[in-house]
Amino acid sequence: MASNLLILSDMTETAIHDEFLARVAAHLEQLYPDENIALLTQQCLSTLGKSASKTVVDQSTLWSEQDTVLITYGDSLREAGEKPLHTLKKFLHDYLTNTVSVVHILPFFPYSSDDGFAVIDYTEVDPVLGDWNDISHIAQEFKLMVDLVINHTSSQSRWFKNFQYGKDPGKDYFYQASPEYDLSMVVRPRTNPLLRPIETAEGIKYVWCTFSHDQIDVDFSNPKVLLEFISIIARYFDQGACWVRLDAVAFLWKQIGTPCIHLPETHEAIKLLRLLVEYKNSEAVLITETNVPNHENLTYFGNCNEAHLIYNFSLPPLILHALMSGNSEHLKSWLMSMPPAPMGCTYLNFTASHDGIGLRPAEGLLSDEELSTLVNTMQNFGGKISRRTGNDGTEKPYEINISLFEAMKGTNSGTDQWQIERFLCSQIIMMSLEGIPGFYIHSLFATPNDLNKLLAMQQNRSINRKNWDYSELLTLLKNPESASAKIFNELTRLIKIRKKQPAFHPNATQFTLHLKSELFGYWRQSARRDQSIFCINNLSDLPQELHLADINLINTEQWTDLIGTQPIDDLYGMLTLKPYQCIWLTNKPF
Repeated sequence: MASNLLILSDMTETAIHDEFLARVAAHLEQLYPDENIALLTQQCLSTLGKSASKTVVDQSTLWSEQDTVLITYGDSLREAGEKPLHTLKKFLHDYLTNTVSVVHILPFFPYSSDDGFAVIDYTEVDPVLGDWNDISHIAQEFKLMVDLVINHTSSQSRWFKNFQYGKDPGKDYFYQASPEYDLSMVVRPRTNPLLRPIETAEGIKYVWCTFSHDQIDVDFSNPKVLLEFISIIARYFDQGACWVRLDAVAFLWKQIGTPCIHLPETHEAIKLLRLLVEYKNSEAVLITETNVPNHENLTYFGNCNEAHLIYNFSLPPLILHALMSGNSEHLKSWLMSMPPAPMGCTYLNFTASHDGIGLRPAEGLLSDEELSTLVNTMQNFGGKISRRTGNDGTEKPYEINISLFEAMKGTNSGTDQWQIERFLCSQIIMMSLEGIPGFYIHSLFATPNDLNKLLAMQQNRSINRKNWDYSELLTLLKNPESASAKIFNELTRLIKIRKKQPAFHPNATQFTLHLKSELFGYWRQSARRDQSIFCINNLSDLPQELHLADINLINTEQWTDLIGTQPIDDLYGMLTLKPYQCIWLTNKPF
């Protein structure tokens, strides 16, 4: 992998190191004012271990238009007689080497529930999947993104067992609260009781469970917990990871009498972790996973000193609503209000993931009536609805659980014949917006709802977590008439086209176009201003006319549609876009 580092020639190595220590100490002082900060700073550094380089990163080169993320479980693909990580490595090498650049393997550790997000042991690979050698082999060919499940750990973990018996490490690692406390302000993503009574060597204690009673929240106000997670990060990087996703990090710090989400200490901890990961690996990228309303999500960029990437959580529900209604107005209004990502930061765009399509990020963007219509349509297409408890005690829709391909089988008016075209439209919009595109592996395969797994697991999210039989999948991919082949072939073709276009750099200029409501359009321009791409998408099930004069194409240049590879002869004429057709009009194709 090519180096993208800059050496600070005007600072000695000692000066750089001293400045780093001072910055670490400043963050620790904010988090742990009663601790010996000098000692804690040295403990952080020794726990982190040897850094990869004494240089600092030129963050403008951490990513480019050539980057695309694949999101997958370690066992999304299974072949008899073979460890799933072997099968994944084989598929990545044979089918995606020249397509995706970053592979996000969802938690691959021993776990007790939630498909990996209740981690028993952060230091081991689940032997059912493979071992650390398998992880390192994938990291040799792709940038590896891993999960730091930082808010909670499994009730079956050694830490929690030690907590119950009053032993180290773990006896003081978990957050506790009294059921007598007023916890009505706490923001919840689930409906189960927040506190779980646990029998311990010292009697009944009530531990905090933001998610499930098998996922016990750690207490980050204890600096020993911080040091444990720094050690875990160091292990990840030593095994080849360079991108780290902070799972559910918004809930990290607790303080009774507050919502216990987005607290200042949480942001301070993220600043500290960014500083540490960049010291450990100067090409590191830190990603925050905060499934919250858009204005809250944006705060995780900080002052260019928190997340390098934030998930664009409002995008999935807004694209879904736009394609179900055939109307771009909400999507357009949102895009116009989105600030360009700060320097050294960008968005991680996605439309589907291992979780559902979150509805909280649509709060304030879609009306209650529009959300209700969307929920009803998805239920008609076989989707399930997960709920949370609001501050008023009522249950509210939290996310839609459905395969995205199944979600595109129709509109609010019912099913129709445009499923493949509509699905491709959703992916083309996602991959051409400012930011880095992320594809859930099941989106590449047009995977349907997995009703058998849903029935077996009795968990709504299982509907979109299919484990493909590898031979069955390859048979489908080799059949040009299958939906899987049509989607996979077209998406990989488009990703390869996208990788060549500097106007699709994650931080390239973006402006929203004002077109009729059935069309959604925006303009991207490269940093050198030599390439423009006009991205126009028909969101409706009817042909739509585009007056080229409305988008002001420069008439001294030849314009071509990158997707259809057709030249545009009359710059003042009219194009007719088929239902759900997308075009990338450029003056300089690469």
